[in-house]
Amino acid sequence: MAARIVRDDLIAGGIFVLLGSYFALEALNYPLGTPFRMGPGFMPVALGGVLVALGLAILLKSLRGGENVDQHAPPWRAIVLISGAVVFFGLTIRGLGLVPTVFITVAITALASRMNNILAALIIALGMTVLCTLVFAVGLRVTVPLFGPWLRF
Repeated sequence: MAARIVRDDLIAGGIFVLLGSYFALEALNYPLGTPFRMGPGFMPVALGGVLVALGLAILLKSLRGGENVDQHAPPWRAIVLISGAVVFFGLTIRGLGLVPTVFITVAITALASRMNNILAALIIALGMTVLCTLVFAVGLRVTVPLFGPWLRF
């Protein structure tokens, strides 16, 4: 069982390094700007670098050898809910606006854990909505409306 885990980590680390390198190098074609006045290439380069570092860490871990791990069934509930939440966010952010989209997305994502009940998911969603509104709408002045055209009364 240990050889399979090491091989999987090796493959995953290699994929992360390749993807991170590709995106970082491709983003160098755009102006980077400065940390206080970021250009369109700044975040892709930074995130590509983080992905490369993560891939290298996984590669190094795989070279140290694996441990015996019991195989469990995939967490289908979490996979479906988190994937669905990401798709929901992408499809509704312009129509619903920041506040309802973040609230619903976080609530769906929080329910992916079997440790959360509906009340806990709603409390987490409320807190994250307030935080995202403060960071993105107030602090960074992102031009996404708080409530979109689908909710105009």
